[in-house]
Amino acid sequence: MSIVIVGLGNPGKEYKKTRHNAGRSAVELVASAGGGSASGGKKNNFSEFVFNKKSKTLITKGNIGKESAVLVLPETFVNLSGKAVSAFIKSPKAAKNLLVVHDDLDLPLGTVKMVFGRGSGGHKGVESIMRAIKTNAFARIRIGVAPVWKKNQAKKLRDDEKVIKHVIGKWKPSEEAIVKKVLKKSAEAVRLFATSGLASATQFANTR
Repeated sequence: MSIVIVGLGNPGKEYKKTRHNAGRSAVELVASAGGGSASGGKKNNFSEFVFNKKSKTLITKGNIGKESAVLVLPETFVNLSGKAVSAFIKSPKAAKNLLVVHDDLDLPLGTVKMVFGRGSGGHKGVESIMRAIKTNAFARIRIGVAPVWKKNQAKKLRDDEKVIKHVIGKWKPSEEAIVKKVLKKSAEAVRLFATSGLASATQFANTR
């Protein structure tokens, strides 16, 4: 079975380069990357993303190293991601081949964390996926989007309006260099997951 890699985000040009689309941006980078250490220097052979009407997703199929993979970008809003993912993951057992990449307000900007079998942390898109495939036993790459507070901690946004404004806001020019580095690291973690497995990808992603 192919590895299914899902990048969460909102569809449409107006949401490009927003914090909520960090996962989507990382998976787009995987599709366009020309190689890298995790792929053994071999070029990825993904074509352009194509809309799949049945699953309401943009998908492309190809190889990462020697492993076949399907890259999926839900064309639903983030909170409804589960319906899209369930079109590819038909059972809790199949979830071992799933990797979800998403933004995370509990992590400061510049941080990447890989987890497996953890709770949603309040992320509505992740919650939607867990409900739809009836398990939390799948891998995730969490990309920090929170403002950086003292001692490089995530600054908590208490007000719902501030949270929404922050996550659907675009990256500031002063953040773009950090974002580029983080997306590159996330894409490399995706490739490691496909070629070397969860343990190697987790070690790489969680080492600062």
